Amino acid sequence: MAARTPLPPNLRRGLVVFSSSLFINNKTWDSGTAHLYHPAHEVLASLPLQMMLYFNVYYFPIWCLAEGMMLQLKYHLLPQHYQFLLVTAFLILSLAEGSRLYLGYVGNLQEKVPELAGFLLLSFLIQLPLLLFLLTDSHTIRLPLEVTMHSLLLTFLLAEIAAAFFALKTMTKQLAAQFYLRRFEGGGRGQLGQAAQG
Repeated sequence: MAARTPLPPNLRRGLVVFSSSLFINNKTWDSGTAHLYHPAHEVLASLPLQMMLYFNVYYFPIWCLAEGMMLQLKYHLLPQHYQFLLVTAFLILSLAEGSRLYLGYVGNLQEKVPELAGFLLLSFLIQLPLLLFLLTDSHTIRLPLEVTMHSLLLTFLLAEIAAAFFALKTMTKQLAAQFYLRRFEGGGRGQLGQAAQG
């Protein structure tokens, strides 16, 4: 047991407050009713997903520029319905990619499940089918640079879908555990209050 030091009580309290602010887990007897510190918030953001999103943000304008130039080169060689399809696919991919990357950033960094789920849905339901159409349809006159650019974007997309799925799974497990813990803590207090009144 620690020996008492001959310090004035005001100085002792000041040192205790100072040391408890520096050393969070102050377990000494003189800390009195120390502040209850909860463990630090566990970071649930996915580093692999964030890295892929970061590189994809820089790749997207290059892809947009290259795809626009290649579309212009082959536009007059395509049948009219393919002209419409390719321009529409390019516009939808461009708009969806911008919003998809924004939702991915917000959902991952701020650990927001709805935004990350929106990112996953945009990736899986809009981006993936359109990219596969551009890569596999034989009537679109695929240029070598176009195949390379689409393949790289498809690689980013598939890796991001897998990373976002695991990040979303981790986040929902953690949020469910927090919900049940709060419910348990809130329910325990409510039952104690009812027992004291009864």
